[in-house]
Amino acid sequence: MFRYLIRRVLWAILLFLVITFVAFVIFFMGPSDPARAQCGGDQAKAACLKLVTEKYGLDKPIYIQYWRFFDRLVFHFNLGHSYATGQDINQAIGQAAPVTASLVFGGAVLWMLIGLLVGVYSALRPRSLLDRSAMVFVLIGVSAHPIWIGLIFEYFFGVKWGITPIANYANFFGASPGSGAPGGPWQWFYHLILPWITFAILFAALYVRMIRANVMETLNEDYVRTARAKGAPERRVLFSHVLRNALLPVVTMLGMDIGVALGGAIFTESVYQLHGLGWNLINAIGADDFATVQGVVVFATVAILFFNLIVDLLYAWIDPRIRLT
Repeated sequence: MFRYLIRRVLWAILLFLVITFVAFVIFFMGPSDPARAQCGGDQAKAACLKLVTEKYGLDKPIYIQYWRFFDRLVFHFNLGHSYATGQDINQAIGQAAPVTASLVFGGAVLWMLIGLLVGVYSALRPRSLLDRSAMVFVLIGVSAHPIWIGLIFEYFFGVKWGITPIANYANFFGASPGSGAPGGPWQWFYHLILPWITFAILFAALYVRMIRANVMETLNEDYVRTARAKGAPERRVLFSHVLRNALLPVVTMLGMDIGVALGGAIFTESVYQLHGLGWNLINAIGADDFATVQGVVVFATVAILFFNLIVDLLYAWIDPRIRLT
């Protein structure tokens, strides 16, 4: 297990180095001029451009600039600051990351619950009414875009019936003093109900179909028939033999889908005006603020690598054979 852990950590470090280098090169070669952005665009004065260029070393070769970026990132955990607004990128991401994390991980819990409950029951009762209804849900979930679903939910649940809020985010730990914004665990949950459902529908539909297929396939395996022939209780057969093996591909997909979900969160954040990483990324791209774009990309990369490492270890714990590969 220890050797497997070391291999996975080294692979994650290598991916981190490659992705941070690519992100920096894209930023370096981008059309935006950081000095001109900070000095006022096309009306910038030559003296200001020279001062900013020398201050941040923008006139240095790319390898020197990359080393400064890498040193600041790895040894000081500093993503720099926006050349367009002057805002500290660490601070901006620190405010946005909890919003996106609440949306993504809350949505992941919801889509896993739906996928497990509906997928397993559909596999145990094929061609039943629930099974047929689940297939209709899968078709709708795969076909419908999150923006379209979100707008429909906003209209009915928020505008027409007034059941839930339709915009903004409530801090789990309470609102900032004097902000006037709602806060606390209940308000946090209340404001994220619709975003979670909107965000989870696509993945829930995919996981229902995948879990149903895996469970139905596993039910026909020889070791399951043997366990039943020996008189093992149906509950034990289901949890100890069927689900333990049927959920192995699901754990693998979950690790990859978290990365996809971080990208897909942009649509849900836009519909419900959640100021998360996706919201910041869209605004930064619109303002040619490539320093912020780079910071968000690097932060999201680290988060995805970390979560995939956790999933790999969980997969190895569920299936010890993986440790030998």
